[in-house]
Amino acid sequence: MFSFRPHLDVNCDFPFSSHTCDHLTVISIQTATRPNRCERYLSRTLVLLHQTEMDMSILPSTSQGSFCTSRSQPFVVHRLSWKGLPSPQPRAAEIICRTIAGERPQVASSPAGSNGTQPNVAPSSSRTSVCVPEDFVLSPGELSPVNRTGLDLPEDVFRCFGCTQAACQGPDGCAANKWRFEADGYLREILTARVYDVAIQSPLEEARKLSEAVGNKILLKREDLQPVFSFKLRGAYNKMAKLPAEARARGVITSSAGNHAQGVALAASRMGCTAIICMPVNTPEIKVANVRKLGGQVVLVGESYQEAQAAAVARAAAEDLTFIPPYDDPYTIAGQGTIGDEIMRQVSDPDKLDAIFVPVGGGGLIAGIAAFTKALKPGIKVIGVEPTGANAMAISLARGERVALSRVDAFADGVAVKQVGQETFRLCRELVDGVVLVDNAAVSAAIKDVFNETRSILEPAGALAVAGAKAWLKRHGMKGSTVVAVTSGANMNFERLRLVAELANVGGRTEATITTTIPERPGAFKEFITTALSSDSDLSVTEFKYRYSAGSTAQVLWGAGIRCHDQLTMLLDRLNAAGMTSTDISGLEVAQVHLRHLAGGRARSYTGRIENEKILQVVFPERPGALRRFLDVISPAWNVTLFHYRNSGNRESSVLLGVQVPPYEEERFQAALHSLRGHGEESFAFKELQGAVREVFDKFIQ
Repeated sequence: MFSFRPHLDVNCDFPFSSHTCDHLTVISIQTATRPNRCERYLSRTLVLLHQTEMDMSILPSTSQGSFCTSRSQPFVVHRLSWKGLPSPQPRAAEIICRTIAGERPQVASSPAGSNGTQPNVAPSSSRTSVCVPEDFVLSPGELSPVNRTGLDLPEDVFRCFGCTQAACQGPDGCAANKWRFEADGYLREILTARVYDVAIQSPLEEARKLSEAVGNKILLKREDLQPVFSFKLRGAYNKMAKLPAEARARGVITSSAGNHAQGVALAASRMGCTAIICMPVNTPEIKVANVRKLGGQVVLVGESYQEAQAAAVARAAAEDLTFIPPYDDPYTIAGQGTIGDEIMRQVSDPDKLDAIFVPVGGGGLIAGIAAFTKALKPGIKVIGVEPTGANAMAISLARGERVALSRVDAFADGVAVKQVGQETFRLCRELVDGVVLVDNAAVSAAIKDVFNETRSILEPAGALAVAGAKAWLKRHGMKGSTVVAVTSGANMNFERLRLVAELANVGGRTEATITTTIPERPGAFKEFITTALSSDSDLSVTEFKYRYSAGSTAQVLWGAGIRCHDQLTMLLDRLNAAGMTSTDISGLEVAQVHLRHLAGGRARSYTGRIENEKILQVVFPERPGALRRFLDVISPAWNVTLFHYRNSGNRESSVLLGVQVPPYEEERFQAALHSLRGHGEESFAFKELQGAVREVFDKFIQ
């Protein structure tokens, strides 16, 4: 179910926009006529705001009705508007918001002139609502609502970066690109876009294994195969190709920490112009090197993307360079829209295409695809996909205004955008059918799905559309449908592969992470494994973290390979019925990232050390029944004090084993190990940790 928890919920038919102030705020409405109506409006608003437990008072009613609020802490107060009031409306009305706090001077907008004209006040970024990503929740596969009407706020109107031209400050915004409001404006620009000097027509391929698994045909639009392994070069090149020759001669500048930077650098090198790329100082060296290799002049500036963008915009104005936006520009959008054109040409029968799933960051890609697709085939759904921790477009569409996120999850860094574009938001509000949210585990599972199909490794942002398509098809019980998922990029950081691998099986619902409480006594380990696996031959242990505890019970963190949710439910029922309390923690991403590496650490021993404990590295064959065969020999003959295992995906995996062996049992213990060594694929190998190596391990496990 869709839910949203705003800071202040006002159920009123009058439109409001948020504004945050300190200590004391005076809000007044100046009106030339009907002051009694103004008072009634304010009184009604006071009742609504009173629910927020503010201290309020209403000033005497005159030709200017007003009220003030005060509070010792910052609060949210809603700007009042006459829009939406029943006729007749006042001849002129204006809103003034003054903030009084401490010794700071009062600041107010200029009042309306005697002729009733509105003051020309530039939109302020402070009006933007700031939202917490976790406050907006959708069920897996659920489409976000779309407010088609919207609030039409001035700050949501598109203007080019740094534009100060008077003609562009009106309610329609940019006056240089009026074609964007025409019925076939974007269709015409997409069909005439200049992209194929640098881009290829990427293939549209069926993901056969995945299609069979979900019972629907999933087609992959392989933008990860572009020369810079991303779709971004389409929009960048088209924007630059549309510039006047003299503007290109002066050079271009942009800000980016990834794919857009490479697209601009490649486009500039093909056009023979200078490209300055402002990147944050913490950008990985491999990305900096890739941009320089493509001919871009890299300038490292700022600690974040926002600081790098501010520096780029300032330098563009100072040096008369053209700033190339990563997504919020009509020509950039048109360049990305050529993907929609290709999909319509490549799909065998557009009338049988049900939906196109598109990853969403700033919105340029989905805006372009939706503009083309809806112009030709309005019945085809165009659905955006965002991470749950970077859901700026989903919230903006639901509220009817662009919002800024308080923070973003950088796992899918290619779409980690705090605020969507102005023009992209306008198009998405009109054309997009909704947004699906997916978590990092689902994205990781989608990366694995595409790897199994193509042997290509997508970056997290590049796999979003696949994850969203799977979730949407499952939620709606679709069978026999045909959908397209745009695989938008493959610029994966190698260091991230480990985390993706850890999350992939959980996201694909093929592995469960479980915590179990077992008795702390010899033989309990074997009893636990017998209970868990004895009645289900298809169940496999994928991970096991245990360390000795001096109490009566011990905690085990382990993983199980599963086929379906029912199999997991029966497993938990068996263990709980046997008195081994077990909990599924697969949905806790923090456990996947951190807890699994903390579990099985230092022993809980009254003496500080475990007497007669041997620590061995065991090479374990990854074969069914290997664990039970091992325990049949070792337990309960000797007390297992440490077991640290994770399936590596190889034929063999390494296990760290702790076991108590009194000196008089040494000979029998060695004989037991010898019986397990054997030969062939089912053999074990043992190496005891001794000397300096054991000293290092003892610092952390004793």
